[in-house]
Amino acid sequence: MRFPAFALGTAAAALLLLAVAGPLYRVGVPLAAAFTLFQWGAYAGLLSALLAVAAAVLAFRRGARLQAAVAIAAIGVGLIAFGIPYQWQRRAQSAPPIHDISTDLENPPEFGAIVPLRANAPNALERTPEVTDHQRRAHPDLSPVTLTVQRDVAFERALAVAQASGWEIVLADKPIGRIEATDTTPWFGFKDDIAIRVMPWGSGSRVDVRSVSRVGVGDAGTNARRVSDFVEALAGTDE
Repeated sequence: MRFPAFALGTAAAALLLLAVAGPLYRVGVPLAAAFTLFQWGAYAGLLSALLAVAAAVLAFRRGARLQAAVAIAAIGVGLIAFGIPYQWQRRAQSAPPIHDISTDLENPPEFGAIVPLRANAPNALERTPEVTDHQRRAHPDLSPVTLTVQRDVAFERALAVAQASGWEIVLADKPIGRIEATDTTPWFGFKDDIAIRVMPWGSGSRVDVRSVSRVGVGDAGTNARRVSDFVEALAGTDE
């Protein structure tokens, strides 16, 4: 029983490493250290799954059903512990190395109220030409939302979508047509900032949105998904 139990214990430890990596970063552990725990969790998960396969084979040969069941459970837990960071890494590698997404590449929405909150953020708010080029190639479909309603109505709709998205609203200034908000990712608690600009456009209005991570060269596609979801939800209010 020791071999299957050891494999299951190793798999459980792997899951624990994954589980604590995010909370530890939230309470002040350096990001590099938290990511190291995340990686160790993946390695431990893979190791436990391999050990569990060997334990399951031995248990089946001996006819030890309980040991076989423990080993199979260890395989499942180990693969989960390995699969979570593996999928995250694949998603990160497939996304372009950018952390700033905007529906307006020539004149991105600006931040004002949020600037002091980013005082210690590694990422600046100035967009480089390289970031714009990366976005143009990777997300050519991202575009502003044009609505048939007047600006004030569009502003209220945009604010409602932002609130429904669970973002922390930092600024909602209807006279200038600007909304600023912060979204905190689950698990690691990364903070990304959003600026929404609403302005008259023909007989209706136009809404642009920008999402910028405070840390990280890349964002594994998080900002692009956030902007895309917002655009889709807001466009749906005009149907």
